[in-house]
Amino acid sequence: MYTISYVDRTNVALALDPKISSMMKDLLMDDRLKGQAAGIFFLGYVLLQIPGGYLAGRWSPKKLISIFLVFWGVCAVGCGLASNFREFAVMRFLLGMAESGVYPTMLVLLANWFPRSERARANAYWNLCQPLAVAASAPVTGWLLGGWGWQTMLMAEGALPFFWLPVWLYFISDHPRDAKWISREERDFLETTLQHEAEELEPAKKISLGRAFLQPAVFVMLAVCFLYNFASYGCNTFLTEGIKGGGHNFTGLETGLLFAVPYVVTAVVMVLISRHSDKAGERRGHAAFIYAVSGTSLIASVLLKEHSFWLSYVFLCLAVPGPFAGLAPFFAIPTETMPRATAGAVIGLVNALGNVGGYLGPAIVGELKGRTHGITVPFGVLGGALLMAAALCFWLPKTGRIKPDNFAKP
Repeated sequence: MYTISYVDRTNVALALDPKISSMMKDLLMDDRLKGQAAGIFFLGYVLLQIPGGYLAGRWSPKKLISIFLVFWGVCAVGCGLASNFREFAVMRFLLGMAESGVYPTMLVLLANWFPRSERARANAYWNLCQPLAVAASAPVTGWLLGGWGWQTMLMAEGALPFFWLPVWLYFISDHPRDAKWISREERDFLETTLQHEAEELEPAKKISLGRAFLQPAVFVMLAVCFLYNFASYGCNTFLTEGIKGGGHNFTGLETGLLFAVPYVVTAVVMVLISRHSDKAGERRGHAAFIYAVSGTSLIASVLLKEHSFWLSYVFLCLAVPGPFAGLAPFFAIPTETMPRATAGAVIGLVNALGNVGGYLGPAIVGELKGRTHGITVPFGVLGGALLMAAALCFWLPKTGRIKPDNFAKP
């Protein structure tokens, strides 16, 4: 489900490359408008995060996401029907709004199923859809752009949610107790373990949602989320610029393949970081480490590009994983340090305001690229943002080490 969501967010990066698509020419766009077109998605992405997280904790995540699937399918197809920049920008804004409630809803759904000792891995394996969506779809997107044009590509890939909806409705259950395929012993163990963990986090006195939002840790989470989204989407939108040069003239398919490789690396790094985070029972240090590696590699990539294209590309492959690999330990923190009733809404708030960085990243990179006529300065800024995120991680709350045998097994 979320792979489809991420395809709809990233295919526009290839469509906006003037060397393999006529989209910028057709919609009369320059680099500044390119950044705005990619980033306006995240202004809409703010709107339903908190309501989505709040409803997911009190209603059915399965039904809520089913509604979002239909909504964003309509909007994604609408992007391919746009005939000018204004129409495309409006549809991208609505697409962002349609997808905005999915992320916090999914984190609540995973917390309904996975104990704390497995939660980073659960978050990571789910979030693998993000790099894998790019790795799998980029060559196909490049092929569609070359053979059929950007309108057909956006409409074809935008219609995928309608085909996936029946699969989602059939296979997903909100809780272990609702699933028919799980054994009674496993169901009882999960329900008991999750209930004990939830009781541990419940405060002696109930706190309001407003007070939960004002905790210092929430402001640090907001800053970290803003910075890694700023870097991630700024880099993603202009990633094709990072794989040009060195006297190479790549075709649309070759560009798609080069675009995909960093995300294959990302998938591997995500699994390794999440497994080690669960094994060590530690979250914030793992997030800080991968953000620091990513920021340093991004800066090294642009500094080396004039000297060695392929060495620069290797560092680019090491730069892309950071914002994705940090998701698993980072978003395990609120579900492990806050009561279930407020964790979903807090995640929604953090993801909503943090994703404003997803708008500003492409917009600022586009503006800086236009002013400096290169990507060295804008990508350097993105690398610096990731290094700041790494430093801020150490202001996040520590999570206690949870062992699988803390609670009695059946």
